[in-house]
Amino acid sequence: MLPYTYLLINFLTIIICFVFSFHHKIKFNRHFVAFLGASFIVALFFIAWDIWFTKTGVWWFNDKYLLGIRIFHLPIEEILFFFCIPFACIFTYYCLDKFFKLDWKSLPEKIFVIISIISSLTLGLYFHEKIYPFITFLSTAITLFILYFIFKSRWIGKASFIYLLLMPGFLMVNGILTGTGLESPIVNYNSDHIIGFRILTIPIEDTVYGYELILWNIFLFQKFNRSQSNL
Repeated sequence: MLPYTYLLINFLTIIICFVFSFHHKIKFNRHFVAFLGASFIVALFFIAWDIWFTKTGVWWFNDKYLLGIRIFHLPIEEILFFFCIPFACIFTYYCLDKFFKLDWKSLPEKIFVIISIISSLTLGLYFHEKIYPFITFLSTAITLFILYFIFKSRWIGKASFIYLLLMPGFLMVNGILTGTGLESPIVNYNSDHIIGFRILTIPIEDTVYGYELILWNIFLFQKFNRSQSNL
């Protein structure tokens, strides 16, 4: 077991995307400022969420895979996670959106959003006694409502499809973090606070948690990009 395992996972997640950001046909490096602004704001919320869940014992971290540097009781690697994962996802979203037409028609997207909101609310209320699914499903329903009906974001369908395409990478990264291929998990979960259904070693809630994380990153990334282009 290596003390830099989690750090290495973050690095491998981001390095290929970072290198190709400078490709002359992509030029994502021109959007680094917009990404950093968006990811920083979103990370503040999710890090606070992470601190709270760590403090209340919803999850905890295996020191054998960590450098030992902590900020507000969170491993530095966990904090970097909220920048590395969004970078890889936003880069992929940017590239696919740039080179392919993935926009949804208005009605199917609206139906998808409404069904997703209702499903999230239903699951959140059904599992109200378990804090992780309750908070995750409820906040995802609120996120979808705000983005689609208040901020009039018309890329939810496209973003959801791209997130589905990213799922193999997500399962690989999060699978290792939750113990796939390791002697013990890097991130451990309290069985009293999760549904208990897992994809490999990954609690199903993590897929929804990641979805919400990416939606807010995309929203703010696009907002900052528009502001930057108007300067």
